[in-house]
Amino acid sequence: MPDYRYIGDELDLFARAKNWKAYWGTQIIPFLQGSVLEAGAGIGSNTRLLFNNKVRSWTCLEPDGRLLETLKLNLLRDPDLNHIQLVTGTLSDLEKSARFDSIIYIDVVEHIEKDKEELALAASKLKKNGFLVVLSPAHPWLFSEFDASIGHFRRYTKKSLRSAGPPELKLCRLRYLDCCGLAASLANRLLLRQGMPTLSQIRFWDTFLVPPSRLLDPLSRYTAGKSVLGVWQKR
Repeated sequence: MPDYRYIGDELDLFARAKNWKAYWGTQIIPFLQGSVLEAGAGIGSNTRLLFNNKVRSWTCLEPDGRLLETLKLNLLRDPDLNHIQLVTGTLSDLEKSARFDSIIYIDVVEHIEKDKEELALAASKLKKNGFLVVLSPAHPWLFSEFDASIGHFRRYTKKSLRSAGPPELKLCRLRYLDCCGLAASLANRLLLRQGMPTLSQIRFWDTFLVPPSRLLDPLSRYTAGKSVLGVWQKR
């Protein structure tokens, strides 16, 4: 594959958002089992969070070799995770016979120009009854300088994420997350217009906005939020 370099530098910053990761982690972990492929694994901050006792094997797939080296160092610090397989590349670089019980994209698909083709290829790599999980930023009207600065092609609505999903898979979960964070994202879009949030802003959002979102999202039936989650199953 061509040499790929990720243009963003926000991964370390958002790794500090412990409450947010714990929240969406509870939404995703029920769909992780057997052999898992984490596409666009970055520096591994999500790998630690999501690995659980239902998982038999875990493969981190990352096209940026520099990020993968950082991921390797991070995982080596945890003896429970140092057996995870690391692969430099994209889905097309995997062995043709490779199949997985769960394939996850955490804040990744919005970076891929041909998202439908990517998810169609992911569907072909799923075992029977396997799950495809996508978490992405929501609402095109929130697209900001920050999105552009880290290489986002788009933000999603429920409708557009549903449309991007492989039609042969069964959609079993589609919801918005973080209704309180939606207000913070709107403020950045209209007022701050920042290319990158500050650490203090991340801490404020994670400490004071994510916990109430975790309570209010189910009460609102997940109808509002700054992120959108889709889960499909291969029948």
